[in-house]
Amino acid sequence: QTVAAGNRQIFVQPFNPPLRLMIVGAVHIAQALAPMALIAGYDVTVIDPRESFATAARFPGVSLNTDWPDDALAALGPDTRSAIVTLTHDPKMDDPALHRALASPAFYIGCLGSSRTHASRIERLKTAGFDGRATSRIHGPIGLAIGAKSPAEIAVAILAQITETLRKPAPAAAEAA
Repeated sequence: QTVAAGNRQIFVQPFNPPLRLMIVGAVHIAQALAPMALIAGYDVTVIDPRESFATAARFPGVSLNTDWPDDALAALGPDTRSAIVTLTHDPKMDDPALHRALASPAFYIGCLGSSRTHASRIERLKTAGFDGRATSRIHGPIGLAIGAKSPAEIAVAILAQITETLRKPAPAAAEAA
């Protein structure tokens, strides 16, 4: 891009850090989602303290972190170019990760689970002190509603929703334009 600076033209080329995807839970859906996200240009980290799940054999070419999810997210420092998904179905792992995610400026936060599971999750977060504005940032159930059944289909739905959130302007922004 060229910009005018007085009577001179200056070439400006921004260098953004890579988009990042932090996946909590080294589960079957994560095995499908991680390589798809790599192809889409994300720097992917799978977080799971269960070392038998978080292995290079199950996640070739993907960064693995076997710290507890809240500690891993604190170290990774999610920013506005970060998406965070929780896939474990285990509140002991997902909830601490969500506490960190909601305190971050991540552009996307999504959680696996049914509508009933999500409602329980929201109640736990409210009890922990998060208000409706914070919890409304969570996409749950995760992914676009495409009728996905298999882990690969669910991964497609998740990556599609992450992409939509990143690229499609929010309704208020679209109306103001």
